[in-house]
Parts: sequence; C-alpha cells; structure tokens
Amino acid sequence: MLPRCLLLLAISGLASACQAKADWHGGEKDVPKRWTPPTLSTDQYESSPTFSPDGRELFFFRADRRFDHYRLLHSRCEGGQWSAPQEPPFAATPGVLETDPAFSSDGQRLYYGSARHNGEDLDIWKVERGTDGRWGQPQRLPEPVNSQHTELLPRELPDGRLLFGSDRPGGPGGRDLYFAIPQADGRWHVEPLSAPPNSAYDEYEAELSQDGKVMVVVTNRGERSHLYVYDRIGDDWRERGRVPAHDQVFQVGPLLSPDGKRLLFAQADGEDSGELFLTDLEPGADPAWPPACR
Repeated sequence: MLPRCLLLLAISGLASACQAKADWHGGEKDVPKRWTPPTLSTDQYESSPTFSPDGRELFFFRADRRFDHYRLLHSRCEGGQWSAPQEPPFAATPGVLETDPAFSSDGQRLYYGSARHNGEDLDIWKVERGTDGRWGQPQRLPEPVNSQHTELLPRELPDGRLLFGSDRPGGPGGRDLYFAIPQADGRWHVEPLSAPPNSAYDEYEAELSQDGKVMVVVTNRGERSHLYVYDRIGDDWRERGRVPAHDQVFQVGPLLSPDGKRLLFAQADGEDSGELFLTDLEPGADPAWPPACR
C-alpha cells in the first residue's frame, strides 16, 4: 500500500544491470522537446496530461519538488492560451492525493487515481459528465479493479477494458500491468498482461494507442524508471526500445497521440521542476498534436 511518491522512491532504488535495446531509429529530431505551456509551468512537477476529444480541455496533476503531494488540475483553451490551472469541482479535500487523469474516448468520463477512500493507497475513481456539461460525483471502482494496494494510471480502452498498473500480488514482478474486463453481470475480471511487457522487473504505468498496436510502458530496469515502446505483432508484443529521454532522471505519465506516433511524458527539467516533454516515436507523426490552443 505504498503511496506513489514512496513507490517511485522504492523503484528507483533497485539495482539491476539490465540495458535497454539500442534499436531506436535515432536522429536529432528524436530528442524530446519541452512542451509545457507557459501558463501551466511552475517550479513544481507537472505530469500525466490528458486532453478532451475536442482538444479544448486539459487535465493533469501537479506534484511538489519531491514528487509528492500531488493534486488534479484542469485548464481550458481560452483566448488563445491555456487558462491558469484550477482544481476541478470534484477534487477531494486538500491533503488527499489525486493523480493520473484520463479521458474516455467520448470525453464523457474521466478516470483518475485518488486516496480519498482511506487516505493511504491510490485507487481508481471515475467521474461522469452530465448532459449539461457539468461533472457529477466521483465513484470509486469496485474490487477487484481496486485492491488494498496502489493502482496507477487508469486508461479506458475502446472495448471497455481498463488498463492500469498496480503493486498488488499476482503478477510476475513486484509491480505489474493489469487489464480490468467488465462482465455481463456488472462485475469485473482482472488479469495481468502477459510477458512482455510484464516481467520480473517493475512495470507500473502503460499507455496504449487507439488502434491497440503501440504500447508505452514505464518500467524500472536499473536505478531509475524509463519509458519503453512495444509493438503489437499478431497476439504478441515486441519491444522496440527505450524512448531516448534523459538518462539521469525518471520518466512518468505517458500519453500517446491518436496515431500512436507521438508521445507526451513528464521528466525533471532542472533541480526544481518537472515538465511535459514531447517526442516523435516514428516518422510521419501528426504535427497538429498535441492540440494547439489558438
């Protein structure tokens, strides 16, 4: 039941000599570029963005310099720039950790992690938007989606499944990726992903492209957690390689473009700040993503 900050500290302390595959397509254009809009950037840590389908709303979370005390924030495209972020109306009381927002494909639901249930471990919560455009009351997803352990980065897939990470027992490593599959009777069935991407190492966040062919996984194979890309080949996943981000800091909060060719993620940018970075995973990425606020 580790909070996310302690979870990351525990992961970053592992000692492993495993090296990433060096089969990236390479080139200067692949070096991630800082993307955080000026109105969103602070001396703290911005992470895990998600856009509404029309590109006019942006949710993310902000942590302090120790990557702790994180809170959900919401910004709108207004007057040609992203508005000053504010906590959404459904946010928990101050002091409760809330993190990892993710829109459903139709924009009518927002999933996120919250410790409001018991103040200790992060669980997956869902809030729905009414016909008037306002957000309703958040609901905690039932067990076995949630557990007595930490759940991270929930993602609703087109077929109704949820993809998330957890440090619950039952997977091949200490922390693994899971699918939550809705059943006809309203219950859920939860099962770990196969290997790869799950392994004896720690995999605790994953982002899947809309067509289900590309997956970006946050995993730890040494002193820090980094991003790895996988391609769907038939029924199996094949590792493409590690995203060429900064070696000396961890990366979290991956978000793929609709075509699966661009990636937003968070990493430290100087001693006092974490920012959002953008990189192309392959040629031909849509230059109009992330949505530009004009």
